[in-house]
Amino acid sequence: MTTLTQHAEQLSTTTLLRFATAGSVDDGKSTLVGRLLHDSKSVLTDQLEAVERASRSRGQEAPDLALLTDGLRAEREQGITIDVAYRYFATPRRRFILADTPGHVQYTRNMVTGASTAELAVVLVDARNGVVEQTRRHAAVAALLRVPHVVLAVNKMDLVDYAEPVFAAIAEEFTAYAASLGVPGWGSGGDPQENWCTAIPISALAGDNVVEPSANMDWYGGPTVLEHLETVPVSHDLTACHARFPVQYVIRPQTAEHPDYRGYAGQIAAGAFRVGETVTVLPSGRTSTVTAIDALGESVDIAWAPQSVTIRLADDIDISRGDLIAPADDAPAVTQDVEATVCHVADRPLAVGQRVLLKHTTRTVKAIVKDIPSRLTLDDLSQHPAPGRLVANDIGRVVVRTAEPLALDAYADSRRTGSFLLIDPSDGTTLSAGMAGASFAAVTDPAADDADAADDAEWDF
Repeated sequence: MTTLTQHAEQLSTTTLLRFATAGSVDDGKSTLVGRLLHDSKSVLTDQLEAVERASRSRGQEAPDLALLTDGLRAEREQGITIDVAYRYFATPRRRFILADTPGHVQYTRNMVTGASTAELAVVLVDARNGVVEQTRRHAAVAALLRVPHVVLAVNKMDLVDYAEPVFAAIAEEFTAYAASLGVPGWGSGGDPQENWCTAIPISALAGDNVVEPSANMDWYGGPTVLEHLETVPVSHDLTACHARFPVQYVIRPQTAEHPDYRGYAGQIAAGAFRVGETVTVLPSGRTSTVTAIDALGESVDIAWAPQSVTIRLADDIDISRGDLIAPADDAPAVTQDVEATVCHVADRPLAVGQRVLLKHTTRTVKAIVKDIPSRLTLDDLSQHPAPGRLVANDIGRVVVRTAEPLALDAYADSRRTGSFLLIDPSDGTTLSAGMAGASFAAVTDPAADDADAADDAEWDF
């Protein structure tokens, strides 16, 4: 009992890192994940025995660690990853939620799903093939989604005799592409606290530089994959962001004990709210003062993201689900014309003139696609003008007109309140995942001022 209690206390004090793996087909993503779980002793005995039995039935002498994540029958038959596989594991230093995403171009949309909430993306490259089109596609998706940290894992180094020049050439090519995306900063090895991006030469099959340092690459002095995952700086402090509170539910008990109680319940999306603070309710624009904040049945003076609370205001304002409460001096602009980049995830296309539903936080409104100005070609980042429609896995710019005003942040300012979904109103199918505002970051100017440098520090690519 004591051991379980100590373990629970230990987990409660460790930080959480959400990360996703991406790369081309057969780059070894599932094998890397399996090796990471196996060597960090995060695999249960019965799971490992099942993998060993499945491997022997396929004529393999050693256990195929990729089977730890490729659980679908079609995945095991074809030897590829089709759907996003989530795994949860922990070390004494950090807890992890891992999304193993597919590598085939047909399943790029699955990579968008896995990376949308990730704080780090591991992009794998086969050392024999170098940077290929799908590598550039996944790097661009990570940049679009503004994933804060990226690791370039150059896999299968054992098949190129652990040659340093091969690794260096791949890292240099990837650096140039990252720069074209406007992502500032690059590092290879060294202190992970000082590098925006770390390139690591590995062999997932042999275990080189995954959990344990490799004896075959003494020329590399940087961290292993697990060491980097455990030490990369991750900020969960959303209190410094623009304060946003999407209303989920209005509480009016109207009982003898609470005859006049009117509270607005929901989860704080970002920032912090304080009793006595002047706030604006959007889209109406009405202002009031926070008189009380109830959290877990108790009144508190301050609450912050991602707490679920009930906020009470001094004035009786017509507020309903989907409204947004924000500080009066830091409220987002309200608009009915949304310009955004979308990743189209549905099999049916998205066309100009199409009627959709737009879901933003807790608010869902009717909308129409007014224009699709361009479609992005990810291999060279060129824009294909006026495509007319977007099909599955396409990424493009859209202009959407909503029937009701929305309080929408730019995605660059807030991944939570700058994102939205386009939904088919006929059957509720998700059509596209949208990111309001500009797509890629502007390319960094070496002579930029300190303010620009501070903005760039949000990137770790």
